[in-house]
Amino acid sequence: MVDVAAKASTHRVALAAGRIDMLPTTLALIEAGTAKKGDVLGIARIAGIQAAKKTSDLIPLCHPLALTRIAIDFATAPASAGKPASVMCTARVETVGPTGVEMEALTALQVALLTIYDMCKAVDRGMTINDCKLLEKHGGKSGSFVNAI
Repeated sequence: MVDVAAKASTHRVALAAGRIDMLPTTLALIEAGTAKKGDVLGIARIAGIQAAKKTSDLIPLCHPLALTRIAIDFATAPASAGKPASVMCTARVETVGPTGVEMEALTALQVALLTIYDMCKAVDRGMTINDCKLLEKHGGKSGSFVNAI
């Protein structure tokens, strides 16, 4: 691992986003809360939070961090104009420490979306996870980064 002992502790924030595309009928099950495995978005939120907390167990050389905030949010979009139905996810992670939380936000995002896939795969194996990326990071010596893409 990189030695971060000499780095100043600052408030660090990372925001990641992505989406899972699916059939309109799959989105209807999610929105109605009638998926066979239960509350898809509620369980995906908890999975994302757990994933952020376990990032250093999953990613070699990633520092274990004392996270101060993890927020997983979802928005749904019906199929329209050639675009599939989808669930968008954002993961915001914060800490006060000597290293950033980008990996925690990206891990939380991916696990939340994978959980949606797992909970709905019996009715829609064609779901795809797309456009996962770091949108913003703030704090530390390098300051702020906002993804222009």
